Amino acid sequence: MSLVYDGARAFAAGALVSCVVCAAVALPTNTHITIDNFSFKAAKITVSAGTTVVWENDDDIAHNIVSLDGAFRSQALDTEDKFTFTFEKPGTYGYFCSLHPRMQGEIVVTP
Repeated sequence: MSLVYDGARAFAAGALVSCVVCAAVALPTNTHITIDNFSFKAAKITVSAGTTVVWENDDDIAHNIVSLDGAFRSQALDTEDKFTFTFEKPGTYGYFCSLHPRMQGEIVVTP
């Protein structure tokens, strides 16, 4: 009878450890930025390293996304087109639309 009790306790302890390990693993996340009315919504965001940012053009005119440091550059995005980039390194990344340079944004990547 004590074997059944000890087995149940071992199973419960193993399940608890498994849950703690799963909770500690950071899964990649996506963050969305919408392009609308000649602006990036939200223009400034903060994300963790490993985050993929998805820009989607909801405007009826083409736009692109160009980083100031050359880390990324999209082609012209038509309505409903998307561009993604995964930010692996912490830092501050300024970007703009080279077709409409007054459109600007910034992504701060934390460790």
